[in-house]
Amino acid sequence: MNASEIRELLKLLDQPDIISFAGGIPDPAQFPTQAIRDAYAAILSDPAKAAQALQYSVSEGYLPLRGWIRRHMEALGVPCTEANIMITAGSQQALDFIGKLFLSAGDTALVTAPTYLGALQAFNAYEPRYDTLGLEGGNRTPESYREAAAANGGRVGLAYLVADFANPSGETVSLPARQDLLTLAEALDTIVVEDAAYQALRYDGEAVPPLLALDIARSGGIEASRTLYCGTFSKTLAPALRVGWVCGASAAIAKLVLAKQAADLHCATINQMVMHQAAEAVYESQVASNRKVYKERRDAMLAALARHMPENVSWTRPEGGMFIWVTLPAGIDGADLLAQAIKDCRIAFVPGGAFYGEGRQNNKLRLSFSLSTPAQIEEGMARLGALLRRLG
Repeated sequence: MNASEIRELLKLLDQPDIISFAGGIPDPAQFPTQAIRDAYAAILSDPAKAAQALQYSVSEGYLPLRGWIRRHMEALGVPCTEANIMITAGSQQALDFIGKLFLSAGDTALVTAPTYLGALQAFNAYEPRYDTLGLEGGNRTPESYREAAAANGGRVGLAYLVADFANPSGETVSLPARQDLLTLAEALDTIVVEDAAYQALRYDGEAVPPLLALDIARSGGIEASRTLYCGTFSKTLAPALRVGWVCGASAAIAKLVLAKQAADLHCATINQMVMHQAAEAVYESQVASNRKVYKERRDAMLAALARHMPENVSWTRPEGGMFIWVTLPAGIDGADLLAQAIKDCRIAFVPGGAFYGEGRQNNKLRLSFSLSTPAQIEEGMARLGALLRRLG
């Protein structure tokens, strides 16, 4: 287990002269503060609700909130019941529990390159080997994955990906590639972990069905599916309440409930009740507001990159989410560039090397646009571009 480079970089946010494109965190100006304040007040002013809110609760999660999530999942093409849903302390806890359930030392986890650093941190505790999941145009066979896992003394325990507006690349997995992944998982008899943290934040293009919806259509129902969908309210409503969920076959959910019982018994009841009330009141309007604000910032960063970056620098063009993935010339190390950028330019970003389970590529960096104004983005990209030109 290693320290998160991103969590350390978040400390830079306390320095007022730093323009930070590091943490992929929502803008607090977007939080539905009034709705959350009203929910706490309504719950705590009612003696019966207050008694429930401050008491122990079931590990599966607050039933009315699970009911809201069930309806939300059904709108995404995932017919299910509350028995298919467990509330977690953000989707990060779900990744930890899934790693605990499906990975043993020496097993292989299939991950994209790059992939979400937090997933690697969650899985690392269970000592897996990583293999690269080639999604678009890959030609690896199930046998090659199986043989490589067996040579390491284990099996393919899971395949993990952020399918929509991935952290860190910003890219979205196409519909054919999603179908191919489900075919691969079936051949390997392994599970697919669908991290949907950014799915609601689409700004352009047509929505692609969740992997779990595609899996259900192929298998005939959620109980026959092999996909575990990890959702969260952190990017849409507020992260500090730490409310996420897992949706999947009830047999898997029942095992994850046992992990939840052993870890922390249950998520804070009052926070679940508040999140339920806030979601009922403002979820749709909040998502619409987030999309408008973050789309403007995404557009500002893409335009600023085009104006200020040298010709030998390239980047992704995400249809949603919070991130743009930048490829530097081969001779530039992202970590070294960060140190110089903080010293000379007072800007911060995340070096790309940390996002690889294997085959670390150091000439990459992740830029987050969610927390910066268009003016800050313009200034920051101008400084970064000037630094890269000085470095040749």
